[in-house]
Amino acid sequence: MALVEVERVWKSYPRRAGLKVEERAVVRDVSLEIEAGETLGLVGESGSGKTTVARMILGLTAPSRGAVRVAGVDLARASAAEMRRLRCQMQPVFQDPYAALNPRMRVLALVTEPWAIHGLNGGESAELSLLARRRAKRQRMRERATALMREVGLDESALDRHPHEFSGGQRQRINIARALALRPKLLILDEPVSALDVSVGAQIVNLLKDLQREHGLTYLFISHSMPLVRYLSTRIAVMEAGRLVETGEAESLCAHPREPYTQRLIAATPELPAVAQAQAQAG
Repeated sequence: MALVEVERVWKSYPRRAGLKVEERAVVRDVSLEIEAGETLGLVGESGSGKTTVARMILGLTAPSRGAVRVAGVDLARASAAEMRRLRCQMQPVFQDPYAALNPRMRVLALVTEPWAIHGLNGGESAELSLLARRRAKRQRMRERATALMREVGLDESALDRHPHEFSGGQRQRINIARALALRPKLLILDEPVSALDVSVGAQIVNLLKDLQREHGLTYLFISHSMPLVRYLSTRIAVMEAGRLVETGEAESLCAHPREPYTQRLIAATPELPAVAQAQAQAG
C-alpha cells in the first residue's frame, strides 16, 4: 500500500462574479500515489495547484471532493488522536527560509519546539528531584538538537544563535533539522531551494538525497524547475492549471515527454550548471 494516496481530489474556493458567488476550482480531479522511500516530484508553473495539493496531504486544507489517505488513514475521517500521530509522521519544509524561522527564538528553541509540542521522553530517573529532572531533560534535548545540527552540516554553536546570524542556505538547513526532529516518514518540500542561489540550492538538494538514504525518508518535492526535479525524484507528476497532465519515471518522462506542456517546461528550464555538476559527482 502506498504511503500517500490522493484520489480524485478537487479544491474550489468561492469567488464573487458581479452579484453572484461562483466556485473557482484550483485543483481538478487529481489522483496520485507516493510509495514509501521514493521521491515524487510535483512540477508546474506558479498557480498550477502544486502547493494546494501539498496542503491537502498535510491536512491543512480539506478537499472539496475526493479523498486523501496517509498511511492508510483517510484524513477527512481521522480522529484528533490519529491526526496528531500523522502530523508527527509528515513534516513540511517551506520555500522561504527567512520567513519560516521566528527571529526572536534561538536555534535551540526552534529545533526542539516539535518535542515540546508532542512530548519528549528524556529518560530521566523518577528518583531525581524535580529540578534535577528538568536539568537532565534540558541536557538531553540539547544533545539531541546537537545531533540534528550535525546531520544537516552545522555544529553545536549554531544552537545558541538567532536566525538573522545565518545565511539563507544555513537557515534552510535549520528548517530541515526542525522537520527531522520527530523522525517523520514523509517530508513535503515546497520549493525548498527557490529562494537560494544556484550553488547553495544544489548543496541543499544533495543534503536531502543524503538524508533520504540515511533515514529511508519519503519526499514530495515541489518545484517549477525540471532539472532539480529530475535530479532528486524517482517519479515526476506534472500539473497544469489545476490538473495532473502527465506522470512517469523521472528519466523517461524528461527524455520523452508526451504532453506539449511538459515539453515547454523542459525547454524553459535548461540544465543548471550546479545541478549538472552535482549529477556528475553523484555518478
